[in-house]
Amino acid sequence: MTSTQQGRSGGWIYAACVLAIGLLLSLAELQHYLARGGQHAWEPFLWELSSVLMTGLLGPLIYRWHVAGLNRPGWLRLWARHLLGAAAYMLAHVGGMFGLRYAVYALAGLDYRPGSAAEILAYEAGKDLVSYALIVAICHGLHMMAAMRRREQELLQLRAELAEAQLTRLTEQIQPHFLFNTLNLISSVMFEDVARADRILCDLAVLLRQALTAQQSPRHTLAQELSLVEPYLNIMQARFGERLSVQIEASEDARRCLLPALLLIAPVENAITHDVAQSSGPVRVSVSAVVQAGALLLSVKNSGVAPQRDQRDGAVGMANTRARLLSLYGERAQLMLTADPSGGSCLSLRLPAELA
Repeated sequence: MTSTQQGRSGGWIYAACVLAIGLLLSLAELQHYLARGGQHAWEPFLWELSSVLMTGLLGPLIYRWHVAGLNRPGWLRLWARHLLGAAAYMLAHVGGMFGLRYAVYALAGLDYRPGSAAEILAYEAGKDLVSYALIVAICHGLHMMAAMRRREQELLQLRAELAEAQLTRLTEQIQPHFLFNTLNLISSVMFEDVARADRILCDLAVLLRQALTAQQSPRHTLAQELSLVEPYLNIMQARFGERLSVQIEASEDARRCLLPALLLIAPVENAITHDVAQSSGPVRVSVSAVVQAGALLLSVKNSGVAPQRDQRDGAVGMANTRARLLSLYGERAQLMLTADPSGGSCLSLRLPAELA
């Protein structure tokens, strides 16, 4: 809902409240009027509705008058301002209310004699001062509520900006981490097998291009994330040869889901650098993704070495992954790294399934 629509909606609600108060007061006055032998049932409605109508019309002006006074320092200045406002309210309220009554009575062909101007002001002054004070109190409460709502919105905006800045910083930390390791791998094979080094460089070019694309937004789809993971795994396979086999399985629904950019790079890198490098036998690394019960379930498994405590809690990639998930999703995201009894480890991620 836009601010204009909210303003119109609030205006209609205010008018409905004013009308409801006027009708309730009119019905209460009607009982006394009939008990006194009144002949025109519409008179109590005219008396009460004319008073409430003028109060309703003057209410927004009093609100602006009060808020403008709050912007100027000094309680004495504010009190003087409201004394002037109370006098103006009384004159406007009495003048408008009795002007309406005289006009209606004239149209009905009836004589209306409420008394002299001095008598009317003396009778209405006390009630109008109480009404003005009550209206000012309500206006002050509404102003405080509006100010609190603005502060809450500003706080939410600041939190969102802080989270975005944190995500940008964490992403910048992750990118050099795996890129430098990849360059080290290339340097280790370039003098042994030129053809293999050339293939690794081609995959690295794809990887860099995708990484630059990922910088444009803190989040992208799983399909875009896999376009980063696949060339990285190709580089690792070229490095380790038959010692490493990979498998990627992701449903179509999962591929359309949004997730933080470069989220899977750190887990995949840990599975390879800490497991393949430390295992003398063949290692299988698999990445899977499915959508179940409104959640995106991701897993990175390896059949090599089980995770060690220092690797689980101290690795830069894993620490950044936890921090990014906390910034974006809070407690709605879950991350778990477990050891497989048969060997290897499994990193499980659970995120809210948000389609692009």
